[in-house]
Amino acid sequence: MAKVPALLKWIGNKQRFAETIISYMPKQFNNYYEPFLGSGAVMAQLLYQNNTTGFPMFNQSYASDILPFLIDIFNIVKYNPTQIKDYYAQEITEYYCNPDKKYNEIRDRFNQNHNALDFCLLSRTCYSGIIRFRKADGYMSTPKGPHNPIKPETFSKRVDIWHKLISNSTFTTMSFEQCMDKARQNDVIYCDPPYTHSQSIIYGAQAFNIEDLFRKISDCKSRGVYVMLSINGTRESDKKDISITPPPGLFEREISVNCGTSMIDRLQNAGQTMNNEVVHDKLLLTW
Repeated sequence: MAKVPALLKWIGNKQRFAETIISYMPKQFNNYYEPFLGSGAVMAQLLYQNNTTGFPMFNQSYASDILPFLIDIFNIVKYNPTQIKDYYAQEITEYYCNPDKKYNEIRDRFNQNHNALDFCLLSRTCYSGIIRFRKADGYMSTPKGPHNPIKPETFSKRVDIWHKLISNSTFTTMSFEQCMDKARQNDVIYCDPPYTHSQSIIYGAQAFNIEDLFRKISDCKSRGVYVMLSINGTRESDKKDISITPPPGLFEREISVNCGTSMIDRLQNAGQTMNNEVVHDKLLLTW
């Protein structure tokens, strides 16, 4: 089945594994909730499959994140796609002429006003889509990537695809607790939170405690909500266990998902290709 092309370049993007994750969802459920939206890859693939094959079958999709400028991107794509296409075209055309200067300009501008359009540009131009905020002041500090960002015409086509897919979806800035509280019996929640082994590197400006998420998952499970959790498992080709231990009885199934080479390792090793550094995630299910 065709994969929905990524709108944002984003560390931990589940685009390559979205079909695998979706394959473990119930074939029919009420509503879909994603409280850690990130790139939205799983939601987009789920909407695509629902539109093209009807499976899984569900009613509405609701997505949220605590980063308001991230949620703003998806709402702009939903309500005003021309705005983000035109902005990208103008800025990236200038970027091609002088990448270093333009990247610093975009990053400085974003750090001053948290403009969603500039955040979109940063996701496409920073190193491997690694959105890194300084813990001290929340400054987005990721260096420029060595790659050329996708051409404006390619980005425009992707915006058009996403605009159609998310036309009936709802995007809201809120905590994961607030989002998960909205789910009811026979709804599905997919959680892809900051991973515990890299949280301080990537999400230094955000407060997140995995134990709080476990408690909220337990609440949801008790009222008949299906909860899926992607979380760190192993690295160094299964030689190093970086997994977390959930409360006994919280999850009924555990699946290992091969995620390839760690982009964080590459950033910390000056972009060098890492040998035998394959990472496996855990996909945990409450049913």
